[in-house]
Amino acid sequence: MSDLERSIEFEFVRATENAALNAMRFIGKGEKEQADAAACDAIQGVFDYLDIRGEVVIGEGIKDKAPGIFLGDKLGKWGANDPVFNIALDPVDGTTNLSKGSPNAISVMAAAEAPAGGQQAVMRNIPSYYSHKVAYGPAVAEFLRREDPQANFLDAALEETLPRMAQILRKRITDMVVLVLDRPRNQAFIDAIRRCGASLRTIGDGDITAAVAPSLPDSGIDLYVGIGGSPEGVLTATALRALGGEIQLRMWFPNAEAKARQVPGMVESDIQRIYRSRDIVSGDSAIFSATGIIESPLLPGVKLIGHKAITHTILMRAKSRTVRYIRAVHDLDKKTIHLRSQGGLGKESKIGKG
Repeated sequence: MSDLERSIEFEFVRATENAALNAMRFIGKGEKEQADAAACDAIQGVFDYLDIRGEVVIGEGIKDKAPGIFLGDKLGKWGANDPVFNIALDPVDGTTNLSKGSPNAISVMAAAEAPAGGQQAVMRNIPSYYSHKVAYGPAVAEFLRREDPQANFLDAALEETLPRMAQILRKRITDMVVLVLDRPRNQAFIDAIRRCGASLRTIGDGDITAAVAPSLPDSGIDLYVGIGGSPEGVLTATALRALGGEIQLRMWFPNAEAKARQVPGMVESDIQRIYRSRDIVSGDSAIFSATGIIESPLLPGVKLIGHKAITHTILMRAKSRTVRYIRAVHDLDKKTIHLRSQGGLGKESKIGKG
């Protein structure tokens, strides 16, 4: 399986690179659905050439019916003997930011090979639209694995969590930096952080880069808290498996009607369950690839210089905890990408068209 991962991992890089290049022409144009559709088109075009059976277990378009790659969609050629992969993706994480020309937009995919036969899922689909999340870096995660593996930060008040995090990190609370998605549903977290005296950072969109940030040594972020998208939580969990950080996640609903609609028949104990990264992405093997579209704490964005585009991608493998940063220079006079919308296998499009 490790040999298979090594042979296929750079195809995921190609997919997120092409998605970023195809979506970049929509930066600042106020057309987030068109940007999302362009990224999806490029990803599908790459996978039309791959000898795998890829099933999307976490897909785009779930919340708002926007153009996207959906839960249950098939990627790859699906030959009878092709290996089976569970795939999670967000062709553009930060669509609002991209449409406004604001920082923090990436194209991201994750995959894990399913056991022989492909009947057992190795990535968990969280059925709620939103989840309550707390994400922290390797230093805190390693301490808790040794000292308190059942630590629960979702039920604890931030007034309790922040002092404990500060103690583990050997910082003063006033030196702690906490990142929150700027949404009305997260106002209570914002107020609590301010009461504690910690430094607050907010972002308008881009839940994955925000939750991964505490696990990056140069991000300056110590903790991510708040209520954000459940699909993004699965992608975050894959990255944290490779980086050594951790996430705690529980389904969240804005009201009883949403709860009844999203998880009909699910028992309350399962709804209230706290998921950690290994609960979300099981096994020892997973691939994570993300390419920057607009600069974020995770990656620089696409940079245009004359007729060339420079992309930056992070590629991770959970099994080996290998993290690669890939800088690629694309000659736009020569660069072509395969787009499913152009007629499928064998059809190509110049980057600048559309």
